Amino acid sequence: MSDFDPKKVDAVVLVGGKGTRLRPLTLSLPKPMLPTAGFPFLTHLLSRIAAAGIEHVVLGTSYKAAVFENEFGDGSKLGLQIEYVFEPEPLGTGGGIANVSEKLRHDTAVVFNGDVLSGADLGELLQFHHNHDAQVSMHLVRVSDPRAFGSVPTDSDGRVTAFLEKTDDPPTDQINAGCYVFDREIIDRIPRGREVSVEREVFPALLADDVKICGYVDASYWRDMGTPEDFVRGSSDLVRGLAPSPALGGHRGESLVHDGASVAPGAVLVGGTVVGRGAEIGPGVRLDGAVIFDGARVEAGSMIERSIIGFGAHIGPRALIRDGVIGDGAVIGARCELLRGARVWPGVVLPDCGIRYSSDV
Repeated sequence: MSDFDPKKVDAVVLVGGKGTRLRPLTLSLPKPMLPTAGFPFLTHLLSRIAAAGIEHVVLGTSYKAAVFENEFGDGSKLGLQIEYVFEPEPLGTGGGIANVSEKLRHDTAVVFNGDVLSGADLGELLQFHHNHDAQVSMHLVRVSDPRAFGSVPTDSDGRVTAFLEKTDDPPTDQINAGCYVFDREIIDRIPRGREVSVEREVFPALLADDVKICGYVDASYWRDMGTPEDFVRGSSDLVRGLAPSPALGGHRGESLVHDGASVAPGAVLVGGTVVGRGAEIGPGVRLDGAVIFDGARVEAGSMIERSIIGFGAHIGPRALIRDGVIGDGAVIGARCELLRGARVWPGVVLPDCGIRYSSDV
């Protein structure tokens, strides 16, 4: 069959969530705007959309909506045409898709959850949709343990046969990857003006009406970036080249240090560590899988593993932070230990004390 023209496709990116699982980082920025491998997370997705040849993007915003337009404007810097639609009340995934429908220009739209890091080939996904004459196509990924997810079985022709809730004995390892291709006429069937779940309401209703829903299954990179653990791992995977992003220009290594940052001799940066602009890393510091936001300062001899250090935070000498989240502007005193997922809220000051913390502060 003929190739499908990506210029005849709209991209819809849903970025309205509050990102509560990533607090306190999301108190100042929406989750899709948090620095990830040195760029706002959404930049990685938008760069993939542009690389696939799609030109028109609609962002469905809600929480701190102005931040997106301030960063991306009309999209021209990324080679895109970006429009924004505000969602005054939470509408769910289905309601969010319906809410942007008046901005759509074409008969096909590819919809993304704005907090998923994926390596799927968007061109192949669109071609699959076209070749199968589908009305809806879903990106499905195979996972080693599907019990934590709802599963989506397909038949030998790739047609979705059911949408199943979490179970201890799922019939397939295929799960919903949060990326969909819709024919415009299907989007027009979604109820407007109220909260609608695409997974629990829209897709089961379409299946009952014998709408042709197909599953594009691959083994590409995939990660939901909703938790601190996944955020750190996703950022690390981008730096190390395990997750693809045109925004990084082919970078692959154990660390990524951005312009204006200073790293003292003797500091060790491994595990996909990122050091943001204007950050200062002292001598003898060890950063392993750390995400250091712009303007943070880490003093001599500190060790930070699998943790996120917020904008302008200050980590004192010989501190130990493991699996932690440090809010913007927080101060961690000398020899403090923060372990097992401890989170420090913005502006909190922990004195020099050598105390071990393992809960929120």
